[in-house]
Amino acid sequence: MIPVRGYEGATVAVLGLGRSGIATARALRAGGAEPLLWDDSPEARARAEAEGWTCADLGRDSSWTGVTLLVTSPGIPHLYPQPNRHILKALQLGVPVDNDIGLFFRSWATPDWDSFDVMPKVVAVTGSNGKSTTTALIHHILQVAGRPTQMAGNIGRGVLDMEPAADGEVVVLELSSYQTDLARALTPDVAVFTNLSPDHLDRHAGMGGYFAAKRRLFAEGGPDRAVIGVDEVEGLYLAGQLAEGLADDRVIRISAGQKLEGEGWSVFARKGFLAEWRKGRQVASIDLREVRGLPGAHNHQNACAAYAAVRSIGLPPKLVEGAFHSFAGLPHRSQTVGTAGGVRFVNDSKATNVDSAAKALQAFPRIRWIAGGLAKEGGIAALRLVAAEVAKVYLIGHSARDFALDLGDLPQEICETMDRAVARAAAEAEPGETVLLAPAAASFDQYPNFEKRGDHFVALVQALPGFEPA
Repeated sequence: MIPVRGYEGATVAVLGLGRSGIATARALRAGGAEPLLWDDSPEARARAEAEGWTCADLGRDSSWTGVTLLVTSPGIPHLYPQPNRHILKALQLGVPVDNDIGLFFRSWATPDWDSFDVMPKVVAVTGSNGKSTTTALIHHILQVAGRPTQMAGNIGRGVLDMEPAADGEVVVLELSSYQTDLARALTPDVAVFTNLSPDHLDRHAGMGGYFAAKRRLFAEGGPDRAVIGVDEVEGLYLAGQLAEGLADDRVIRISAGQKLEGEGWSVFARKGFLAEWRKGRQVASIDLREVRGLPGAHNHQNACAAYAAVRSIGLPPKLVEGAFHSFAGLPHRSQTVGTAGGVRFVNDSKATNVDSAAKALQAFPRIRWIAGGLAKEGGIAALRLVAAEVAKVYLIGHSARDFALDLGDLPQEICETMDRAVARAAAEAEPGETVLLAPAAASFDQYPNFEKRGDHFVALVQALPGFEPA
């Protein structure tokens, strides 16, 4: 673990006792602080107390005596739609509020680094879609290159669960808007912004607040290099704010679909080819069409982001190209599960919003589409515009009938359950078609999370007659 520095002998309250909360408490204790734990859930408190932690009700004024800092878990609202009552109490008392990301950045560098030959670096990835794949791909490329590396944040383990830095290590962090919004310290060496689409708008009081939370990683983080997706106006604006001039190569612009011209540093993908341009000329190119772990334009954008990030720390294009081909992809993100009867089955359970589902629908030909769950604001009517390859939709979950209305005359069947949807899609699919799970909805009506939903889909597919794994 990474001991938290700067709070020796201090009492620090920890709110929220999930994975990150308990890891934070351990790291605080390792650094000499006195953690005071609380969660409004009796079950969470019981688990913490079973590990020997002391819980103190932060709803009582007496519990705040001597508290110098409140560390909160990312899922707990601190401002919108309204602050959690314990966070509001801290703000009223003047107690600073932070999260584990802020504690990580203030504790990562230690005096031991004075003896290192190569200083450790942090690559931090944020954005709406593609964060996890981009983070995992950067981590994979570094592993192929033989660089010491760890991956954490919103993927894998908590940031304070990592081991202290090794000589020349590169840590890769996936950071959500919940994490960047509150962290009091943000100092990545390389920061990546993939894209922006509407999500978590209640938590940020609209798109402006959502973008502002992402922007903090760059505006307050001050990275040495900024990799910015410019396919949306917010990315264009952010790149423009950070760059000092036309040829400022501290900003690397990336795109999936448009050629980026100019004197600066850019990486873009068009018609399945990734190109790197610097100072007005092309310096490298990679054919992405046969990279199995990165299908579709959205994954080509992820490839551009990862490529730019590792090029910014000196890795050569040929090594990166080889690493692309050995990348298996992530579960639940355009994951090819296998084939049965000449039909490909793809698990994109992570496609929980319209934008991510749209990208999945444009990545494969001749689709049997499984969609549905707990609808997000706005429904899925917009997906009719990208459904040219959809032969039929198989609708599941709480919002199946609402989605049926949204999709109009698109061929469809209300299946309600995953079992029936997979069975019906498999029975009707013809060789060469793809059965795609891209729900465009949350999972909480039938599953505890999108991973469990994807796991169920995979298990049903693997049980089909003639199944062959990818």
